[in-house]
Order: sequence, then structure tokens, then C-alpha cells
Amino acid sequence: MTAATFAFVQFGDVVRSRRDAPTSTAWLRALLAELDTAYSPAERLAPFGFTQGDELQGLLALSADPLRAVFHAALHPAARRMRWVIVAGGLDPGRGPATERTGEAFLEARSLLEAAKASRDGLCIAVGDPAADALLADLAPLLAQLLDELTVRQREVARLLLVEGIRRSEAAERLGVSRATISVVADRAGVRGIERLAGALRRIIADGVEAALTRESTLEVESSVHPAPVR
Repeated sequence: MTAATFAFVQFGDVVRSRRDAPTSTAWLRALLAELDTAYSPAERLAPFGFTQGDELQGLLALSADPLRAVFHAALHPAARRMRWVIVAGGLDPGRGPATERTGEAFLEARSLLEAAKASRDGLCIAVGDPAADALLADLAPLLAQLLDELTVRQREVARLLLVEGIRRSEAAERLGVSRATISVVADRAGVRGIERLAGALRRIIADGVEAALTRESTLEVESSVHPAPVR
């Protein structure tokens, strides 16, 4: 397997979506529109889509940041609680939106989503490297928990700082409040801690993907040098 057939698959499931199906569908349409601009065409290997079961699906190149979608969703003004899984893995050739694609990574993402539902974790990530996956299993759910616990005001400020990437002084000007007010809200929200945790997750993901690709490449070379005997 090579980087060309290795990609990030994202599933984002709206929690308890059937309780208000029209609202869930409207929310996913708004989120898809935002994600289409949040990721460049080069980063999106297929258009985002969602299923009748109110499950968003995305397919991203390894150069993309898969956590960006999680932040856009969690810090959106109209956010609904979601459960996310991100898997780096094999992708079958194909065209069309993510909802029409398949491959090893999609199968693993489906299995991981079922496990996340059972454990009630808000974010699960697997990249195919045992060491990285062990760390991600412990740390990824914590990021979802921290984001879910934000108040409406904290989410508003966190979106400006973490999604739009503006400075606290600029956020204060945007919201018409003092910089001190922004600092108080951001500190109570634990914005720096969230940012540091996300940074750590991104590094683990990158290192894990590299390790997984290296292992796959080594296995392919060994297989070509020592082919299995014909029986």
C-alpha cells in the first residue's frame, strides 16, 4: 500500500438525531457547506456527504488535518452533539462523494464507530500503527469531552481563536468586548489546553501514519523478494 491509496476517512454521527430529524439534516447541510470551504480541493479526495442516518462522511488526503472538521463542527454556532471517528487506511479506487466510496479504511471506520457508540466516546482515531493507536485511544476521547463541555459563550470565543485563528485582541474587537473579557472566557474554557491537546494528537497521527506506511512498504518489498511458494 502506498500514500496514493492511503487516506483519512471521517465519520461524524449526530447523536440522537432521530429525536429531531429535520433539525439534524439541516445541521449537516450547514456543516457540509462549511467543510467544503474549510478544506481545499487538494485536501478533499471526495466531496463530503451524509447518509439518511444523519452520518457525515469525509475522505481526506494525508496532507489534510482531519481534526479541522471536528473543531468546525464542535464550535459551530448551531452545533449539535456529534460522535466522530477518524481512520487512516486503505482506499479502493473509485469516484463520487465519500458516501459512495469504500475500502479497508471505511470498513475499519464503521467498526470503530460502533465501538465508540458502545463506549460513548465522542472521538476515536486509528491510523494503523499499534503504538500510535494506543495513545490515540486514550487521548482522542478527551478532546471531544473538552469541546462538549464548553458553554455557548466559551464556544463562541473558542471558535474565533481555534478555528479562525485570530488573536485575543482581534476577538475582543469582533465581539465588542475588552481583551480582558476574552482572556477570562478563554481561560475558563481551557482554550490553551485544548490547543495543546489537539497539537499532540496531530503529531501522534502524523507519526503513526508514517510508521504504518513504512511498515506496509517494507512488507511489500519483502513479499516481492521472497514470494510465497506456489502449491
